[in-house]
Amino acid sequence: MSSLSVGSSPGSPITVSGLASGLDTSSIISALMAVEREPLTRLTGEQQKLEGGKQQLQSLQSSLQQLAFSASEFSLPSLFESSQTVTSSDPTRVGVATTSGAGIGGHEVEVTQLANSAQRSFAFTSPAAEDTVQIDGNSYTVKAGASAKELASAINSDSKGTVYAAVLESGTLVLSTRATGNTGAEFIKVSDPGGALVEKEGTAKEGKNAEFTVDGVKGSSASNILTEAIPGVTLTLSGLTSTGPVTVDVQPPGASVSAVETQVQAFIKLYNSTVSQIQKELTTKPIAKAKSASEYATGSLFGDYELESLLAKLRQAMYEPIAGLPAEMGSPVDVGIDTGAASAGGASQSSIEGQLTLNSNKLAEAVHNNPAGVQKMLQGWSQSLQSAVNSVAEPGGSLEARINGDSSQVIALNTQIANMNSMLALREKALQTTYSQLEAVLSRNSSQSAWLTSQAESLTKSGLG
Repeated sequence: MSSLSVGSSPGSPITVSGLASGLDTSSIISALMAVEREPLTRLTGEQQKLEGGKQQLQSLQSSLQQLAFSASEFSLPSLFESSQTVTSSDPTRVGVATTSGAGIGGHEVEVTQLANSAQRSFAFTSPAAEDTVQIDGNSYTVKAGASAKELASAINSDSKGTVYAAVLESGTLVLSTRATGNTGAEFIKVSDPGGALVEKEGTAKEGKNAEFTVDGVKGSSASNILTEAIPGVTLTLSGLTSTGPVTVDVQPPGASVSAVETQVQAFIKLYNSTVSQIQKELTTKPIAKAKSASEYATGSLFGDYELESLLAKLRQAMYEPIAGLPAEMGSPVDVGIDTGAASAGGASQSSIEGQLTLNSNKLAEAVHNNPAGVQKMLQGWSQSLQSAVNSVAEPGGSLEARINGDSSQVIALNTQIANMNSMLALREKALQTTYSQLEAVLSRNSSQSAWLTSQAESLTKSGLG
């Protein structure tokens, strides 16, 4: 006789084993449930596709908002503030900076001597008993057994001190005046009755002034930083000009070419990355027979009409002349912002995709010759581009409406999926119960049939006897 066992626990499906019918009931139930789960699979795929599309839209919205912000910075008045530029033909020897308005033109600077500090060097012996060292009237206590480094630390930390101290690998203590410049023969007076310091003969060096000429006029300075040699310009002397004079060029006041170029380059980098991102979404096709969440999300924006339209508007904004501006300064092309000229082999792939490049020389020339025109053009152009981008990407724009719509659909589908899962669980449990009951009936019938057969055989045997 076949045995049948039916087991279940709260929250878990009924399990059937030892089937009386000889059928694989579990496989039958699994096959039936697979058919009934097909609508659920479709719903889950749709939910994952919407979720993936929403995430892609959110990423694009963030990129576009950053692009609009970058464009808005062209309208900042500070970008075109008038400033004066000064350059050095050899900044490693003569550094330059403007401190106020300076007379324009070039200057020749020669450096024959740098300003330095006075120095004295001493052999140091750790004292057996406490010692007192005086340097230019300032007293420093040297404890018994103290090291040269401890004395140097005490000297360097003295806010009233006149010298700095350094300890060489040999143990020599070098004292140098805190101020550079000509000291004459009297400098760094040291008194040490205890004998911890003994000056090394022939090592004393007087402090010297910097010696230089500007446009043939000789000058001397206790410091290597000159603030009056060229009015309005600070010179920092760092080396001798043994190979010839250094040329210092003071430019007329005007907009900073480097500041404008830095802002343009930053915008171009962000613009190109944003265009590439949109292009990738538009050209990535959906995966046939997607299985995973990432595969369902792939290609969710393929051929998206709104993104195609936005891309066209971005390209148009780069070349469309701005109303009211002169033809020679009417669009970004006029300052060197372009997709690049076609080569002998035709247009480059980046040009076809609308990737921007910058002709730095053309931009510099435009800013130098017509800063007001460049400023007006960039401001008008940035407003036009911001308008195109913000209509799509700003809070309350069309992308946010789509994102919110996708979110609502995802929530609705999540509810449907949860309800369907609950119903399928009940359906599976009902099937298991039905097949369990069927097996129980078959098992009882099989037992009764076996009993009747045995009774018949018994009666037959009795009659024969």
